[in-house]
Amino acid sequence: MSSPCYLAIDGGGTNTRARLADGSGRIIGEGLSGSSNLTLGIETAGTAIAAAGDIALKAAGLGERARAFVHAGLGLAGANVPALAEAIGGFAFGYRTVAVASDAVSACLGAHGGGDGGILILGTGSQGLALVGGKSTAVGGWGFAISDEASGAILGRAALRAAILAVDALCPASDLTRAILARFHDEPARAVLWAKSATPRDYGSFAPLVFERAGRDSVADFLIADAVRSIVAMLERLTFLGAPRIALMGGLAKPYRPFIPARYDKILVQAKGDAMDGALMLARQGADAAAVNSGVTG
Repeated sequence: MSSPCYLAIDGGGTNTRARLADGSGRIIGEGLSGSSNLTLGIETAGTAIAAAGDIALKAAGLGERARAFVHAGLGLAGANVPALAEAIGGFAFGYRTVAVASDAVSACLGAHGGGDGGILILGTGSQGLALVGGKSTAVGGWGFAISDEASGAILGRAALRAAILAVDALCPASDLTRAILARFHDEPARAVLWAKSATPRDYGSFAPLVFERAGRDSVADFLIADAVRSIVAMLERLTFLGAPRIALMGGLAKPYRPFIPARYDKILVQAKGDAMDGALMLARQGADAAAVNSGVTG
């Protein structure tokens, strides 16, 4: 082949998605592989990205030699760390160009079709990002241990804490606290052992129980109200940074939406696209930049 193609990569802690488009934007192949969170190591991430890309190429009926005509846009977890972004950008993929950004940046590009805007990701983790005038500014997203307010992991941990406090009559018992304690066969000691190795995803598994009981359980209502205060703080910050519109994203965006004050209705919008759409934009931006640098115009 001699025509350029554009490869979108959306890489996180669970898996790596690849989507290949031809010059007209038509999707011609997709691929899936393991985690490419850069904090797991550049070799691990690079191998997963290359594998997903090769699967997409194969699905399009193209071989490995077609890599030389591929412009890649990588939206990756961990790419907000400059040293890691630079390292993965230098990985030996064999692509014609490689543009790297965080997964939050690619998600924001996709959400607003490349225009100015912000996103608030509410999933197992949480992070806000404003993209205004080509400049991106992150809000939160520093991880479960020290940040990620309103995330599923933090909400779930708060629910578990409430259940344990209720055992000692230090907070009210409720249907929610009893349901959570039942997960441990009504034995708090089991929760202690479980917590020693629990991951953010494990804590996040309790979040649906909180929303299921919203409006009819005082503990659930208190936890949601506390989380919404964090959401409001992030929305205010994104607005201050100049984001004219904000898209809620992530698995908890829909459950949280009814609890967000109505005054934000005017700035909260549906995302136009997703992180894969944003990664394709990154790929095209990388190709355009390379063309300019080489003196080629379009």
